[in-house]
Amino acid sequence: MNRLAAATGFALLAFAANSVLCRMALRAAHIDPASFMSIRLLSGAATLWLLVRLGRGGQRLGGDWRSALALLTYAIAFTFAYVGLTAGTGALLLFGAVQVVMIAAGFVGGERIDRSIALGWLLAVAGLILLLLPGISAPPARDAIFMLIAGCAWGVYSLRGRRSLNALADTAGNFSRALPGTLLVSALLWGHRSADAAGVVLAALSGSIASGLGYAAWYTALPRLGAIAAANAQLSVPVITALAGVALFSEPVTVRLASASVLVLGGTALAVRRTLTLRTAPVARDL
Repeated sequence: MNRLAAATGFALLAFAANSVLCRMALRAAHIDPASFMSIRLLSGAATLWLLVRLGRGGQRLGGDWRSALALLTYAIAFTFAYVGLTAGTGALLLFGAVQVVMIAAGFVGGERIDRSIALGWLLAVAGLILLLLPGISAPPARDAIFMLIAGCAWGVYSLRGRRSLNALADTAGNFSRALPGTLLVSALLWGHRSADAAGVVLAALSGSIASGLGYAAWYTALPRLGAIAAANAQLSVPVITALAGVALFSEPVTVRLASASVLVLGGTALAVRRTLTLRTAPVARDL
């Protein structure tokens, strides 16, 4: 259980870090979206390949092409969506789509639900709305569609990760398979390329640590979490991102931010803990 909690916590922090790093790079025009995406996946693939080769006697890469396609779709849509979306709107669209995909899959797959899980999910959603709704106006249609596509793709990637038996090797293989697609996008947009040293460093950090190691940790946790618990856990990422903004950019701590954090993190903890209990209990009362 401690290993599961550690892997889940690290993965969620990595997801938040990706949003922060991407916004830092693109909003300050340190790098163009296609270059950021390519450097991100290239550095992630290189880091994961090295770890796989050094560990367990030089094991082979795992993963599969369907998971790689979901990862590639997410990476492209996520990066280009954040060019025009605000942080709050983007996070709400992204994780709203993830929720729909993963919870629907959990219901279809027969995962057990009771009142505690439902209450935790409602509390988390209420906190997310409290945090993000005041900042939402009318997002650009193209960018909003990109982020919805990214959320659906990430939901699919997470669902496929539940079958992973070797998280590190599978994540490395998925990154390696997705890399040619990102390089192709960069080649097609070569005329729009721009990057400075800060942009390259931010993209490399996003790829090697926040993406590569973060996604490997997520694949480690997924087989134990289940679809619904995994979807609920990701609701905490926008709040973590907002808290990171307070620490890194001296943004004020408001009553709304504090209240939303309590609701989202508390509701997520309730839902995930109860889901893990149900997965190990022989009998559970359905909602």
